[in-house]
Amino acid sequence: MHTRLHGRGALFDAEPAGLAPRLVGLAPGHHRAHALEHPEEPPFVVLTGARGLGKSAVLGELREAYQGHTPVALIDCAARQFAEPPAGRSPESWSPSALALLVIAEQLAEPVTGAGRIAFPRLMSGLVAVAAGGWGDADSERIRREVERILLLNERGGRFGSLAGRWAAKVAAKVVAAATGGNAFVSGAVEATLESVAEGFTGHRQQKASQWYRSYPNAGGSAQRGLILLSQHFQDGGGSREHAERYLVRALLADLTEAYTGFMAKMQRLGRPLVLLDNAQSSPGPELTAAVLRDRSEGIRDRVAFVAARRGEGREELPNATRRQLAEVARRTEWAPDSAPSSRALLVALSPLSADDTLHIVGALSSDTAVPSHLPAAAHRLTGGNPLGVVLLAESAAQHLPGVTSLGELLTAEFRPAEDRRGLPAHQALLDRLVPAEYLEELTVLAAAHDHDSACALAAALLPDTFGPADVRALQRLLADEGLPLVPGQFVGDAFVRALLLLRLHLRDADHASWRRAHETLIDHYTEPERAPYRLHHELALGNTESAVARLRDDFATADPRAWLRTLRFIASAPYFHAHDDEGRDFSGRGNRRAVVALGVTDSAYAVPQDVDAVLHLRVRRLLHAVWELTDPLVLPDPKVCDRLRFELEQLSNLRPAAGALLWRASRDWPAAALAGRPLEGPEDSGDDGRGEA
Repeated sequence: MHTRLHGRGALFDAEPAGLAPRLVGLAPGHHRAHALEHPEEPPFVVLTGARGLGKSAVLGELREAYQGHTPVALIDCAARQFAEPPAGRSPESWSPSALALLVIAEQLAEPVTGAGRIAFPRLMSGLVAVAAGGWGDADSERIRREVERILLLNERGGRFGSLAGRWAAKVAAKVVAAATGGNAFVSGAVEATLESVAEGFTGHRQQKASQWYRSYPNAGGSAQRGLILLSQHFQDGGGSREHAERYLVRALLADLTEAYTGFMAKMQRLGRPLVLLDNAQSSPGPELTAAVLRDRSEGIRDRVAFVAARRGEGREELPNATRRQLAEVARRTEWAPDSAPSSRALLVALSPLSADDTLHIVGALSSDTAVPSHLPAAAHRLTGGNPLGVVLLAESAAQHLPGVTSLGELLTAEFRPAEDRRGLPAHQALLDRLVPAEYLEELTVLAAAHDHDSACALAAALLPDTFGPADVRALQRLLADEGLPLVPGQFVGDAFVRALLLLRLHLRDADHASWRRAHETLIDHYTEPERAPYRLHHELALGNTESAVARLRDDFATADPRAWLRTLRFIASAPYFHAHDDEGRDFSGRGNRRAVVALGVTDSAYAVPQDVDAVLHLRVRRLLHAVWELTDPLVLPDPKVCDRLRFELEQLSNLRPAAGALLWRASRDWPAAALAGRPLEGPEDSGDDGRGEA
């Protein structure tokens, strides 16, 4: 199957088969059977990762690949319809899980190649009983509407097309005629529903389905009693409701199992039905997942392939799940559950796109525009392969090239997602989808922080008094729950999200007052000598370079060369958005003084401090500005600056023969990495960023 998604072959490949055909039993996009990897019981697959990694796109592609070939249902657990009961509906008779089961069944019921509609008599009966618990003050028209939608689950199409309307009228009439009181309403609805099933279908399977609730706990062998107890447990809430909802999930799966049972069904229905749950970290996702996993762990089998997508890693909710990277499931899952319910889950972490994927996406979306040669690699470095970031940047480039000269300009330019939709800056369009909207302001400020203490300092300076240290900790936990990486030395661990937030902080005020105040706050916060690199990093973000040059110059002769290179890299990783004038102030021009300084253009006009080695001072100054520019994820690498970086490191290697090998190697590795869109890393790295050693 040709898929629109890049870097997801481990899921969709047909030959050799990716995870999807081995899970569903059908080749994607074809009505052709494929061998199941786990024929007795499939794993409950959960795609994990932060926002923007394409989890929803994968679910959409799965639906497109299998719709019409096998029953498929897709729900978004974060959709508004699952947030609260509709107007007039009692909370005692409504829950996100009950509605989700109705929506899922409505989609699964549709005919597919070689087979007709699927009926859900067990689920239908249970949902009617649950809904009846809220009809005490309802008018007959509302009852008829609700009943008719549920009863349609038992439609098989064709000659039975008018049954739902007839049953709905009968149930509504019986309920309205019932005596006042919740149980009487439930009893009337249940009685009419069971009678309707018995009258509408005389076959053994349908009669069997109508009596399925005889086995409900304490039903005493009475299906009517079982449904009344189900309704009561649902209304009671808490653990009782969870029990009732679990039974409703079981009813859905039992109806599906029956649809796949028998000689004709095996001839007509290939593969497994497929249920897709997007944003499964939101209710009803956890409830549906827990119900399926618990039943499977207790030996209650079903035939359904579940694929859910959720933000974060789900370690608390699914502690015993098998965890795999996407590439690891390309040929086999190596999934072997134990007795724990959560071991029935297989969590697959979606990977970022590769540099080649980014190249292909930028080329495809900008096919009518001349793309700068380094743009795809620079876009990959900025986004880290985040699919949303790559696609939106490519679309922004198609809209604005050749009028822009950097990724920073692409991010601040107006982005129009469609001709008929309002445009907004590209960085804001990305943040709207990558960051929880309710915490955007706080994260914008705290993105400049490095740890809890520095975040608290920023909060005290720029956020309302009501946002204190406890809120900072809660926000740190939220970022982890969202799936963003934990990176030592950064409050916001994801480099792409952090760059977008810092850009928003810079643009928060017309005069960049918030930007300046944030960095001034952190300069004042890092007063200890051992934290000097942090202070110099934030001074550099404000355009003040002299202290950084002096520190690197004075340490060059005596510092460990690995630590010196790491400190240089960390200080020079300071963000840089607008150009700075000679006093370090922002101005609105498009000039980039870093390249000018790095290339030595300003050397003759620059006043070297007295009593220092002027040659070393100027060399370190040029080197700092070169690294500052080439580590900036918002600009395209300048080959001239790369050449200068190589030259300056070569010359420094001659000044320290004992450390010459490391410096010379960096002179080769760093320029090559910059041109290729990779971080400036090299043989000096030992797993420590060196900031504390400087």
